Amino acid sequence: QVQLVESGGGLVQTGGSLRLSCAASGNFSVINGMGWHRQAPGNQRELVARIAPDSQTLYGDAFEGRFTISRDNAKNTIYLLMNSLKLDDTAVYYCFGDVVADGRRYWGQGTQVTVSS
Repeated sequence: QVQLVESGGGLVQTGGSLRLSCAASGNFSVINGMGWHRQAPGNQRELVARIAPDSQTLYGDAFEGRFTISRDNAKNTIYLLMNSLKLDDTAVYYCFGDVVADGRRYWGQGTQVTVSS
């Protein structure tokens, strides 16, 4: 099975930046698309961004222009650069990978991002 491991979460001041990483345990070739969701306390999980194998990207409305998703196929890793962080960005950020051959979406365990003033 595909395993995804997030890292890079932590505590950051409002207006600051943070870069999250998501490393896949296997080859990227089996994963058709990857991206990030987040879930804040009391909220449903929401799409942050998605990136395809050809690096086409899709952002949720709240994040385009402020967050940037990218991938490094040599490292089997995707990234999320988060700029101009707000208090409401506090959430657990989850990496996902879609494997069409398995007919399912795989999830990482999540990494906590806490924005403080």
